Amino acid sequence: MLIAVLISLPLFASIGVAAKVYIDVDSPNFQLFPIAICDFAITDPNGAAKSKDSGITLADEVKRYLIMTGFFNPLNKKSFLDNGSANSPVSKIAFANWTMIGADYLVEGNVTQSEKETSAECRLFDVIKGDILFNKKYTAAGSDLKALARNIASDILFELTGDEGDFNTKIAFVAKKGNKADIYTVNYDGSDMKALTNHRAIIVSPRWSPDGRFLAFTSFKGGEPEVYIRDLKNGSERKVASFEGLNLCGYWSPDGQKILLTLSKDGNEELYVLEIETLKLQRLTNNYAIDVSPAWSPDGKKIAFVSNRGGSPQIYSMDADGNNARRITFEGNYNTTPSWSPRGGRIAYEGLINGRYQIFTVDEEGNNLLQLTFDAADNESPSWSPSGRQIVYSSRTNSKSKICIMNANGLGGRVLKENGGNVTMPMWSPRWK
Repeated sequence: MLIAVLISLPLFASIGVAAKVYIDVDSPNFQLFPIAICDFAITDPNGAAKSKDSGITLADEVKRYLIMTGFFNPLNKKSFLDNGSANSPVSKIAFANWTMIGADYLVEGNVTQSEKETSAECRLFDVIKGDILFNKKYTAAGSDLKALARNIASDILFELTGDEGDFNTKIAFVAKKGNKADIYTVNYDGSDMKALTNHRAIIVSPRWSPDGRFLAFTSFKGGEPEVYIRDLKNGSERKVASFEGLNLCGYWSPDGQKILLTLSKDGNEELYVLEIETLKLQRLTNNYAIDVSPAWSPDGKKIAFVSNRGGSPQIYSMDADGNNARRITFEGNYNTTPSWSPRGGRIAYEGLINGRYQIFTVDEEGNNLLQLTFDAADNESPSWSPSGRQIVYSSRTNSKSKICIMNANGLGGRVLKENGGNVTMPMWSPRWK
């Protein structure tokens, strides 16, 4: 994230060019953005809106999506001294009314609905400076106010932080009933849960390809652990690793050409890299200890993994060719499931402390350890969002489990999916284009 870096960017045509200052949401001193979101005014060229409630609904949806980021504090509408105006020039806006109630930013606009589409115009203001930050138009098919709200929220986030956020993503996870499981996906906002597989068997380690088209995983569908790759575009599956013994799926390479595996075909759990196209296999580790859970760094130059070569499961890092392995976790006697931030620099993992699994992050040198979860649940299987600003993980208490999301600093937590059964091993998708 750029910190107080000035750059020149073109804004909406009517606004001209202005200097932009991105706010550093990673700073320890960061405070949630206090933002006022007015109900969108109803406009209709024929003089009657299709739905008088659409303006209120759109404002509430924008608010909901901004709250999901963990970076915003939308103010209560009851505190507003002004209802906002969708068409007033900047010079006519009473910015003092908004600063008086504690707002730093103001959102207002209008919405129009027809039989075929819904359109909206949205303006974002910096009420401290009395400036307009953007004025944009949006269109969605039918009456899809959620799609409009996602796009508006994404633009607001980008305007203030320089990052579009994780709105247009999914999370894959394993849902288990008894001894049978399958992989499901759910949207970032918790909607549209779908089954991806129909194996009805033990399934572990779902892993997205960098372009989001493929999902790799290990399944016991045939009675033994084997690695499959599913094409999400046409629904086809192919088996890519079915060696004798253990076949566990790891992460894809950043270029999408290779995938990491844990295999025991040579008598011990070791790490390998598989070329997807040719199925050519290269061994990376050769150690008496157990080596598992490999994850590539975002630049493809390093691999984090778990090994008990020091006496207990710990996180290690090595070069992508298997050389120069070194331990990077030293606190606790059980640390596993590393996940490398797409922004580089930090690795998330689960560690056993006081009889519970909690989520931690550490930098790639093994310094600056942070514990992110502290509750009485077992918190496991962390996976970073594409922005590198949020982490999804599973949280289990007794027989109940849920999929949760939190900011990378451990704050702003929310439940994405809760299930009476067992939901585990969440994996964040890339952004959809």
